[in-house]
Amino acid sequence: MNIVVLCGGISSEREVSIKTGTNVCEALRSRGHNAIIVDVFCGDKDIDLNNPFDKDYSVTKSVEKINNYSKNLDEIVKEKKENRLSFFGHNVLELCKMSDIVFMALHGEHGENGSVQAVFDLYDIKYTGTGPLGSAMAMDKGITKDILTVNNVSTPKGVKVTKGESVKLSDYGLKVPCVVKPCCGGSSVGVSIVFDEADYIAAIDEAYKYEDEILIEEYVKGREFSIGVIAGKALPIIEIIPKQGFYDYKNKYQAGMTEEICPAKISDEVTVYMQSQAVKAAKALKLGSYSRIDFLMDENENVYCLEANTLPGMTATSLLPQEAAVIGYTFPELCEWLIEESEKRFV
Repeated sequence: MNIVVLCGGISSEREVSIKTGTNVCEALRSRGHNAIIVDVFCGDKDIDLNNPFDKDYSVTKSVEKINNYSKNLDEIVKEKKENRLSFFGHNVLELCKMSDIVFMALHGEHGENGSVQAVFDLYDIKYTGTGPLGSAMAMDKGITKDILTVNNVSTPKGVKVTKGESVKLSDYGLKVPCVVKPCCGGSSVGVSIVFDEADYIAAIDEAYKYEDEILIEEYVKGREFSIGVIAGKALPIIEIIPKQGFYDYKNKYQAGMTEEICPAKISDEVTVYMQSQAVKAAKALKLGSYSRIDFLMDENENVYCLEANTLPGMTATSLLPQEAAVIGYTFPELCEWLIEESEKRFV
């Protein structure tokens, strides 16, 4: 297949997206596919549109070019805004239209909020993952919480607050300890766990650095888990044990910062229940062919759904590949599986 692996963008998760894209592109090429990696925002003005899916294509050289764009990203963003240029970089839409499918290796704003997916639907471009509606709902943690609650998926009590509104915890029936996070961010960027009221305003300010809507929710002390859902079925549960703090950006993407156990060492009863909650959450949020759902379990084995990830990370330390490996899928096989399931949306 001729495949565009789309990565990069301008979100705070750009670096992770490039790592995901690199891994996926190399894996697909190892399986005989003509895969190329493209930065959605910066594009590739030098690629030969007459033969873009060249068998001699170099992933390494393309990634070097993308990383060079990263060094000047602020200037590129400024230039595009001043000249009202498209979000999509040089030749991006042309390449995507020429492909058999686009593998979405994007993370964060634009990549996961449904906007790119909506454009692709208008252009009849096939892509992996969830469509515009499910992407938009899952990206907004406040909306996610509302939908989970209505569908009887247990989730910590919380409230969405817009900049300028009251952040007084008692106004919302909340208290310290609590969790403060940007409403639409990913990879735990801007997330704080507040144990002392003296640190609360600093946590609010930190979250507002990333966007004007934040989520404040009750803190649930417990064990952290994640469950991949592919084709409507739950993968083995993985437990995440950070060596310090919680599962934040640093712990997620630096090797050796967490211990991950898959299958998780929990009872069969809890396993079945948590997996069923993951499948129910994915269905309620209208997630596509694959997703990853995050959970907490307290000391009394009460299970709480935290959020849904429509485009799970596919780096060397990512969770979904570890879960798939337990049921016998190599990383390249997993990439092909995600493509096969995604194609079914477009039949």
